[in-house]
Amino acid sequence: MRITSGSYRGRRIACPPGVIRPAMDRMRESLFSALGPIEGLSFLDLFSGSGVMGLEAASRGAAGIRLVEKDIGKKRVMLQNIAIADQDIRISFMPVERFIRSWKEHFDIIYLDPPFDYRYKLQLLENLLSSRLLTPTTRILIHYPREDNLPDRIKPAARISGTVAASSTNAVGSPAIVANAAGADGLIRTDRREYGRSWVGWYVPENSSPA
Repeated sequence: MRITSGSYRGRRIACPPGVIRPAMDRMRESLFSALGPIEGLSFLDLFSGSGVMGLEAASRGAAGIRLVEKDIGKKRVMLQNIAIADQDIRISFMPVERFIRSWKEHFDIIYLDPPFDYRYKLQLLENLLSSRLLTPTTRILIHYPREDNLPDRIKPAARISGTVAASSTNAVGSPAIVANAAGADGLIRTDRREYGRSWVGWYVPENSSPA
């Protein structure tokens, strides 16, 4: 793989061993073109794999880049890949579900590329909405197969004011999250783009109603 544009354009990126489905060159170029200028924006790459999406963001001037990947077997190649960047790119080796539940830093752009057979894509988006990762202007992009049917609007994971009920556990095995740092009623899909046999859905926080 190669970086498609920006200051690192043409630089080679290695693929880690094992099963990996890197984002197509055409898709990466199209997505970042649609995002527009991202210089200085923070970028979170969930299910990062090779780290190529974070590197595409770095190549275009993003800052505060974090990659999340649970497979520690990819560590050597990921560290080799991010070494091309001048920016400080951090990697968290942990399950994405745990990162969403526990991380307290917010991001301007969040990209998710879960395995196509991952069953809990909707729950990921619900828990993202209920996490501390979002601001009112965060943009969320999720890559998923055409066979999946993600809704136009997404509500938060089950919440109980001030507490989490003992039975409040979602399908990805983590307690339902109470916080909603974006102050949003939900996520709304603003776009959906087709790439081969897959979609990339674009979501943004839906403004909460005035108190």
